[in-house]
Amino acid sequence: MTDTDFARRSAEINDLLCVLNLLAWDARTQMPPGGSATRGQQSATISALARERVLAPAFEAAAHAALDTPDAPAARQALSAVAALRRVPEALTRELATLKSEAQDAWVTAKAASDFAAFAPALTRMVTLNRELADALGYEDHPYDALLNLYEPGLTLKTLLPLFDRLRAHHVALLSRITAQPAPRTDFLRRSYPAAGQKAYSLSAAQRFGYDLGRGRLDESAHPFEISFTRNDVRITTRVQEHFLSGALFGTLHETGHAMYEQGVDPALTRTVLASDLVGLYAVGGASYGTHESQSRLWENRIGRSRAYWEQHYADLQATFPEQLADVDADTFHRAVNEVRPSLIRVEADELTYDLHIMLRVDLERALIGGELDVRDLPAAWNARVKADLGLDVPDDARGVLQDIHWSSGMFGSFPTYTVGNVMASQFFGAAQAAHPELDSQLERGEYAPLREWLTDNIYRHGRTFTPDELLRRVTGRPLDPQPYLDYLTGKYSDLYALAPQEAHP
Repeated sequence: MTDTDFARRSAEINDLLCVLNLLAWDARTQMPPGGSATRGQQSATISALARERVLAPAFEAAAHAALDTPDAPAARQALSAVAALRRVPEALTRELATLKSEAQDAWVTAKAASDFAAFAPALTRMVTLNRELADALGYEDHPYDALLNLYEPGLTLKTLLPLFDRLRAHHVALLSRITAQPAPRTDFLRRSYPAAGQKAYSLSAAQRFGYDLGRGRLDESAHPFEISFTRNDVRITTRVQEHFLSGALFGTLHETGHAMYEQGVDPALTRTVLASDLVGLYAVGGASYGTHESQSRLWENRIGRSRAYWEQHYADLQATFPEQLADVDADTFHRAVNEVRPSLIRVEADELTYDLHIMLRVDLERALIGGELDVRDLPAAWNARVKADLGLDVPDDARGVLQDIHWSSGMFGSFPTYTVGNVMASQFFGAAQAAHPELDSQLERGEYAPLREWLTDNIYRHGRTFTPDELLRRVTGRPLDPQPYLDYLTGKYSDLYALAPQEAHP
């Protein structure tokens, strides 16, 4: 961005958003529990300052002046954000920022005690505020649409629900065929794996993909996440469990995909509108949450769970845990980490049932926002859907309605982006294969730089320059299309479970 009044004001706003991110990172990794109330006040103050800068007449005037310059894409986004943010009362912005810290603290305590009632008051208030936010932002058909647009611009229930219907029909039918087959051996994944070894191996795997530790670090948190303070400081966390080997590993690879996206943003976009969410008041370089999720799912699943990956790198894992994996070969391990089995925990779900977890959450949160479901009835509704969709009984709130951090963070409307990201990931990966016919052989040799560089050139470097639809069409030539994703899942699990070929369904 050129050195103009618009650029200088944009940089100051981005600085404030990065400070907000830093406060959030600290709160979720190392802040003592007693700091939550004052941290909420601090976050509210910084949010208010950022909002004031965005809505300042001088910033709007500077954006208008930049419309006829090379900074026009950023200026248009800034003006759109100003119009949206102006509709949101300042008191609501401040109250949401304050509540986020307090609600997250309440969620951590409630989850540890498996006591939804302890979290319900904070959640009730969060639902109310998000309804007010939706009303302020405006919508045509359903208040949930206004919240969806914060995370995935252009997405509405009218476009989302038919996508979910198509995926559900495919997934349920394929799941039925898989569960009729013998299950792979997985007992060894639950052996005792020292936390230090898990974290060290996970970090080395992240670096192997291309995560730059000169601009990043790995910490632990109750819920894995990635967060950036410009492309020069992009941090990830993981959750280490002694008796669940794949959790920390694949959680780290997932967040690594997010991190490489942020580290790959063009340096010229640093401290600009194109690395800032001015409506959500969040520093982020990706085009949307779904686009971001496409990269975490691509690196975690398309690469990290592939047969080629474990043929290359299983020996290193076995050397890290020689006693625990002495009786396990690479093929057995590969099959185990790709097992399809309905489970209670979303972040531990296999690729096929993962989308069913997302659909469950979307249906419940849109009912909460629409007023069709009361917070006090949420655990019962959750448990009933898990039983209906996955055939499982929920033993407690911690492994049920309290397992995700999203609602305590006020992120209503973000869950659909995980499934949107799954769909995008297959489209992007297919485009990479078409552009580089040698890509598969490179991956089989453990060469990840060519894929990362292609993704950087085509996706990462652009930051928020394009809408998700514009970026998808630019890279793949098509809008959001679930067929490559469905083909990938069918092919992968047909191979793993030796399923007989079936005639294609329309």
